[in-house]
Amino acid sequence: MTRELFREDSYLKCCEAIVTAVEDGAFCVDQTVFYPLGGGQPGDTGTLHRSNGDTLSIIDCYRHRESNNHLHLCEEGVILPEVGETVTLKLNWERRHRLMRMHSCMHMLCVAVPAPVTGGSIRDGSGRLDFDLPSPPDKEVIQATLNRLVIEDHPMSLMWITDEEMAAQQELVRTMSVTPPMGTGRVRLVKFGDTDLQPCGGTHVSSTAEIGPVRVLSIKKKGKQNRRITVEFA
Repeated sequence: MTRELFREDSYLKCCEAIVTAVEDGAFCVDQTVFYPLGGGQPGDTGTLHRSNGDTLSIIDCYRHRESNNHLHLCEEGVILPEVGETVTLKLNWERRHRLMRMHSCMHMLCVAVPAPVTGGSIRDGSGRLDFDLPSPPDKEVIQATLNRLVIEDHPMSLMWITDEEMAAQQELVRTMSVTPPMGTGRVRLVKFGDTDLQPCGGTHVSSTAEIGPVRVLSIKKKGKQNRRITVEFA
Protein backbone atom coordinates (compact mmCIF):
# COMPACT_ATOMS: atom_id res chain seq x y z
CA MET A 1 0.00 0.00 0.00
CA THR A 2 1.27 3.46 -0.90
CA ARG A 3 2.48 5.50 2.08
CA GLU A 4 0.41 8.69 2.19
CA LEU A 5 2.79 11.46 3.24
CA PHE A 6 0.05 14.09 3.03
CA ARG A 7 -1.85 12.47 5.91
CA GLU A 8 0.73 13.79 8.36
CA ASP A 9 1.70 16.98 6.52
CA SER A 10 -0.54 18.54 3.87
CA TYR A 11 2.13 21.16 3.14
CA LEU A 12 4.67 18.74 1.63
CA LYS A 13 5.08 19.83 -1.98
CA CYS A 14 7.41 17.13 -3.30
CA CYS A 15 9.02 13.82 -2.41
CA GLU A 16 11.30 11.13 -3.74
CA ALA A 17 9.66 7.78 -4.40
CA ILE A 18 10.35 4.36 -5.89
CA VAL A 19 8.11 3.12 -8.69
CA THR A 20 6.42 -0.13 -7.62
CA ALA A 21 4.07 -0.81 -10.56
CA VAL A 22 3.15 0.50 -14.01
CA GLU A 23 -0.23 -0.11 -15.65
CA ASP A 24 -2.76 1.47 -18.01
CA GLY A 25 -0.96 4.79 -18.44
CA ALA A 26 -0.36 5.18 -14.70
CA PHE A 27 2.27 4.27 -12.16
CA CYS A 28 2.35 3.40 -8.44
CA VAL A 29 5.05 4.38 -5.96
CA ASP A 30 6.02 3.39 -2.44
CA GLN A 31 5.13 6.84 -1.05
CA THR A 32 3.50 10.00 -2.36
CA VAL A 33 2.47 13.58 -1.63
CA PHE A 34 -0.38 13.26 -4.17
CA TYR A 35 -3.89 13.04 -2.71
CA PRO A 36 -6.06 10.47 -4.56
CA LEU A 37 -9.61 11.21 -5.66
CA GLY A 38 -11.95 10.51 -2.75
CA GLY A 39 -14.13 11.94 -0.02
CA GLY A 40 -15.41 14.60 -2.41
CA GLN A 41 -11.90 15.99 -3.03
CA PRO A 42 -10.30 15.75 -6.52
CA GLY A 43 -7.05 13.92 -7.07
CA ASP A 44 -3.89 15.99 -7.20
CA THR A 45 -2.02 16.97 -10.35
CA GLY A 46 1.64 17.82 -10.87
CA THR A 47 4.81 16.42 -12.39
CA LEU A 48 7.18 13.46 -12.23
CA HIS A 49 10.90 14.11 -12.62
CA ARG A 50 13.29 11.36 -13.74
CA SER A 51 17.03 11.17 -13.17
CA ASN A 52 17.64 11.46 -16.94
CA GLY A 53 16.02 14.92 -16.93
CA ASP A 54 12.65 13.88 -18.37
CA THR A 55 9.53 15.45 -16.86
CA LEU A 56 6.08 13.87 -17.12
CA SER A 57 2.77 15.58 -16.35
CA ILE A 58 0.56 13.84 -13.79
CA ILE A 59 -3.04 14.68 -14.70
CA ASP A 60 -4.85 12.81 -11.93
CA CYS A 61 -4.37 10.55 -8.93
CA TYR A 62 -6.76 7.86 -7.75
CA ARG A 63 -6.79 4.78 -5.57
CA HIS A 64 -6.67 1.26 -6.99
CA ARG A 65 -9.80 -0.54 -5.79
CA GLU A 66 -8.09 -3.84 -4.98
CA SER A 67 -4.51 -3.05 -3.96
CA ASN A 68 -5.33 0.36 -2.38
CA ASN A 69 -2.20 1.72 -4.09
CA HIS A 70 -2.23 5.24 -5.54
CA LEU A 71 -2.30 5.36 -9.33
CA HIS A 72 -0.67 8.49 -10.76
CA LEU A 73 -2.17 8.99 -14.22
CA CYS A 74 0.00 10.50 -16.95
CA GLU A 75 -0.84 11.95 -20.34
CA GLU A 76 -1.57 9.42 -23.07
CA GLY A 77 1.39 8.21 -25.12
CA VAL A 78 4.24 9.15 -22.76
CA ILE A 79 6.99 6.71 -21.77
CA LEU A 80 6.36 5.79 -18.13
CA PRO A 81 9.11 5.16 -15.57
CA GLU A 82 10.28 1.62 -14.90
CA VAL A 83 9.54 -0.44 -11.81
CA GLY A 84 12.32 0.11 -9.27
CA GLU A 85 13.21 3.55 -10.62
CA THR A 86 13.66 6.41 -8.15
CA VAL A 87 11.71 9.50 -9.19
CA THR A 88 10.76 12.89 -7.74
CA LEU A 89 7.07 13.84 -7.48
CA LYS A 90 6.07 17.50 -7.40
CA LEU A 91 2.57 18.83 -6.77
CA ASN A 92 0.78 21.57 -8.66
CA TRP A 93 0.94 23.39 -5.34
CA GLU A 94 -1.23 26.40 -6.24
CA ARG A 95 -4.13 24.10 -7.19
CA ARG A 96 -3.63 21.83 -4.15
CA HIS A 97 -3.57 24.81 -1.79
CA ARG A 98 -6.86 26.10 -3.20
CA LEU A 99 -8.37 22.64 -2.65
CA MET A 100 -7.05 22.64 0.94
CA ARG A 101 -8.61 26.04 1.55
CA MET A 102 -11.98 24.97 0.12
CA HIS A 103 -12.00 21.62 1.93
CA SER A 104 -11.39 23.46 5.20
CA CYS A 105 -14.18 25.86 4.26
CA MET A 106 -16.57 22.91 3.93
CA HIS A 107 -15.78 22.02 7.54
CA MET A 108 -16.74 25.56 8.53
CA LEU A 109 -19.93 25.24 6.48
CA CYS A 110 -20.82 22.28 8.70
CA VAL A 111 -20.46 24.63 11.67
CA ALA A 112 -22.55 27.35 10.04
CA VAL A 113 -25.32 24.88 9.13
CA PRO A 114 -25.83 22.42 12.04
CA ALA A 115 -27.71 19.77 10.06
CA PRO A 116 -26.87 16.28 8.68
CA VAL A 117 -24.82 16.34 5.47
CA THR A 118 -26.12 14.06 2.71
CA GLY A 119 -23.44 14.71 0.09
CA GLY A 120 -20.79 17.08 -1.12
CA SER A 121 -17.89 17.76 -3.44
CA ILE A 122 -15.00 20.16 -3.88
CA ARG A 123 -13.69 21.75 -7.06
CA ASP A 124 -10.86 24.16 -7.74
CA GLY A 125 -12.29 27.42 -6.39
CA SER A 126 -15.64 26.20 -5.07
CA GLY A 127 -17.35 23.52 -3.04
CA ARG A 128 -20.83 22.39 -2.10
CA LEU A 129 -22.57 20.41 0.62
CA ASP A 130 -26.08 18.96 0.61
CA PHE A 131 -27.91 19.30 3.92
CA ASP A 132 -30.94 17.48 5.27
CA LEU A 133 -33.06 20.60 5.88
CA PRO A 134 -36.86 20.98 5.64
CA SER A 135 -36.68 24.69 4.81
CA PRO A 136 -34.03 26.87 3.12
CA PRO A 137 -31.53 28.55 5.46
CA ASP A 138 -30.68 32.24 5.30
CA LYS A 139 -27.97 32.81 2.69
CA GLU A 140 -26.67 36.04 4.21
CA VAL A 141 -26.48 34.56 7.71
CA ILE A 142 -24.47 31.57 6.44
CA GLN A 143 -22.07 33.79 4.51
CA ALA A 144 -21.56 36.08 7.50
CA THR A 145 -20.96 33.09 9.79
CA LEU A 146 -18.41 31.57 7.41
CA ASN A 147 -16.41 34.77 7.13
CA ARG A 148 -16.55 35.29 10.89
CA LEU A 149 -15.11 31.80 11.41
CA VAL A 150 -12.37 32.61 8.90
CA ILE A 151 -11.45 35.86 10.63
CA GLU A 152 -11.42 34.17 14.05
CA ASP A 153 -8.40 32.14 12.85
CA HIS A 154 -9.20 28.76 14.42
CA PRO A 155 -6.08 26.52 14.31
CA MET A 156 -6.26 23.10 12.68
CA SER A 157 -4.88 20.06 14.45
CA LEU A 158 -4.97 16.30 13.86
CA MET A 159 -6.02 13.55 16.25
CA TRP A 160 -6.00 9.80 15.80
CA ILE A 161 -8.39 7.22 17.25
CA THR A 162 -8.77 3.49 16.69
CA ASP A 163 -11.36 1.97 14.37
CA GLU A 164 -13.15 0.67 17.46
CA GLU A 165 -13.26 4.12 19.03
CA MET A 166 -14.62 5.54 15.78
CA ALA A 167 -17.35 2.90 15.65
CA ALA A 168 -18.38 3.89 19.17
CA GLN A 169 -18.52 7.62 18.35
CA GLN A 170 -20.69 7.81 15.25
CA GLU A 171 -21.90 11.25 16.36
CA LEU A 172 -18.60 12.60 15.01
CA VAL A 173 -19.61 11.66 11.47
CA ARG A 174 -21.24 14.63 9.73
CA THR A 175 -21.39 13.40 6.14
CA MET A 176 -23.83 10.53 5.82
CA SER A 177 -22.75 9.72 2.23
CA VAL A 178 -19.02 9.34 2.99
CA THR A 179 -17.65 6.50 5.12
CA PRO A 180 -14.98 7.56 7.63
CA PRO A 181 -11.45 6.52 6.55
CA MET A 182 -11.37 3.24 8.47
CA GLY A 183 -9.69 -0.09 7.81
CA THR A 184 -6.07 0.60 8.72
CA GLY A 185 -6.59 0.33 12.48
CA ARG A 186 -6.80 4.05 13.16
CA VAL A 187 -8.90 6.98 12.00
CA ARG A 188 -7.75 10.56 11.57
CA LEU A 189 -9.85 13.32 13.12
CA VAL A 190 -9.51 16.90 11.89
CA LYS A 191 -10.08 19.57 14.54
CA PHE A 192 -10.48 23.32 14.01
CA GLY A 193 -10.10 24.96 17.40
CA ASP A 194 -13.23 24.35 19.44
CA THR A 195 -15.54 24.80 16.45
CA ASP A 196 -15.37 21.52 14.53
CA LEU A 197 -14.18 17.95 15.02
CA GLN A 198 -14.87 15.19 12.52
CA PRO A 199 -13.17 12.22 10.80
CA CYS A 200 -11.66 13.24 7.48
CA GLY A 201 -8.91 11.95 5.21
CA GLY A 202 -8.60 15.09 3.08
CA THR A 203 -6.07 17.90 3.07
CA HIS A 204 -6.58 21.11 5.06
CA VAL A 205 -4.96 24.44 5.84
CA SER A 206 -3.28 25.14 9.18
CA SER A 207 -5.94 27.62 10.35
CA THR A 208 -9.25 29.04 9.18
CA ALA A 209 -7.68 32.45 8.40
CA GLU A 210 -5.84 30.78 5.52
CA ILE A 211 -9.18 29.99 3.85
CA GLY A 212 -9.66 33.66 2.96
CA PRO A 213 -12.94 35.49 2.24
CA VAL A 214 -15.76 33.40 0.78
CA ARG A 215 -19.28 33.92 -0.46
CA VAL A 216 -22.34 31.69 -0.71
CA LEU A 217 -23.00 31.32 -4.42
CA SER A 218 -26.35 29.57 -4.20
CA ILE A 219 -28.77 27.54 -2.11
CA LYS A 220 -30.82 25.11 -4.20
CA LYS A 221 -33.53 22.61 -3.38
CA LYS A 222 -32.46 19.10 -4.40
CA GLY A 223 -35.28 17.08 -2.88
CA LYS A 224 -38.04 17.34 -0.30
CA GLN A 225 -35.57 18.02 2.53
CA ASN A 226 -32.30 18.43 0.64
CA ARG A 227 -30.68 21.86 0.32
CA ARG A 228 -27.49 22.23 -1.72
CA ILE A 229 -25.26 25.09 -0.55
CA THR A 230 -22.47 26.13 -2.90
CA VAL A 231 -19.61 28.32 -1.69
CA GLU A 232 -16.80 29.98 -3.68
CA PHE A 233 -13.82 32.18 -2.92
CA ALA A 234 -14.71 35.85 -2.87
